[in-house]
Amino acid sequence: MQPLTPRPAQGAFRPLPPSLFASTALEASPRLLGQTLVRRTEFGEIRSRIIETESYGGIEDKGSHAYGGRRTPRTEIMFGAGGTAYVYLIYGMYHCLNVVTGSQDDPQAVLIRAVEPLTEEDERRMRFFRKIKSKKASDLSGGPGKLCRALDVDKSFNGCRLTVPTSPLYLEAGDDPSSLELLCGPRINIDYAEEYAAKPWRFFVKDHPYVSVNDKAHPPKPFFL
Repeated sequence: MQPLTPRPAQGAFRPLPPSLFASTALEASPRLLGQTLVRRTEFGEIRSRIIETESYGGIEDKGSHAYGGRRTPRTEIMFGAGGTAYVYLIYGMYHCLNVVTGSQDDPQAVLIRAVEPLTEEDERRMRFFRKIKSKKASDLSGGPGKLCRALDVDKSFNGCRLTVPTSPLYLEAGDDPSSLELLCGPRINIDYAEEYAAKPWRFFVKDHPYVSVNDKAHPPKPFFL
């Protein structure tokens, strides 16, 4: 693969409303769809559109790392005010990126499950970090571990302010999610969450090639903002 060359930042920063980060994860999760995730690298920015999310909110959610008020060095970031990144490692090899939302001491987080590059140049840069040849969209960044590799995100990004355009990773306004055809269904791979496993707290853009999972056992339903 050809080496990357520097690319300048694009345009003026378009902040998301503070109310989005102050809301619960369940409220924020569908509203993050269509928004732009920006990764600043030594080669310039990589810009991607959020396509799929999952909500993990409150101490009552048995699928959440903070269930029951579990406050550990890993989960402490979830208890902070919204607008920061919560990044953790699963299976000892895959990083997952979450957007912390809500108020202080109320652990809320939205898992970003899939993004799509905005331009061919963004895709090329993601493939450089991802190091794959597959042309299938979901193989590039359709899944939490895949997108973190494609954006070169690891645990060093934990606590990163996502509302600040000088951060190495930040969010800005993109598409109006109410203009998108959205679906919702159960979250993925959380059977341990008992009755919370069936909650329709995964949100995604209908028929989008970057969606990570087609869960035929639990057909999704339309979701309207």
